[in-house]
Amino acid sequence: MSSSSTTGLVFTSSIGTPLEPRNVDRRFDVLRRQAGLPWLRLHDLRHAFASMFAEGVPARTLMELLGHSTIQLTMNTHTHVMPETQREAVGRLDRIFGDQADDGNDGEKLAG
Repeated sequence: MSSSSTTGLVFTSSIGTPLEPRNVDRRFDVLRRQAGLPWLRLHDLRHAFASMFAEGVPARTLMELLGHSTIQLTMNTHTHVMPETQREAVGRLDRIFGDQADDGNDGEKLAG
């Protein structure tokens, strides 16, 4: 009988072999229903974690937590700009350019 320490696997079957993906999906579906969660795949949790955790966490840290080889892979695959972050960015732009747009100079202030 093999153990996770000899196979290098974090999760194994009851006899120490790699988990069968189909069995993992079935078990997750049972747990999801018991928790009253709507339908989603196990991989969707990874994506949600990455998207939520990306707010305020260095990209390199997130990359390492997800086991990716590059930061670009992490940022392009698993992260999205959250609505609150979008609002903050637009608010910054409004503070920077808002006064200039309302002064009637049609951008002359920016050129000078």
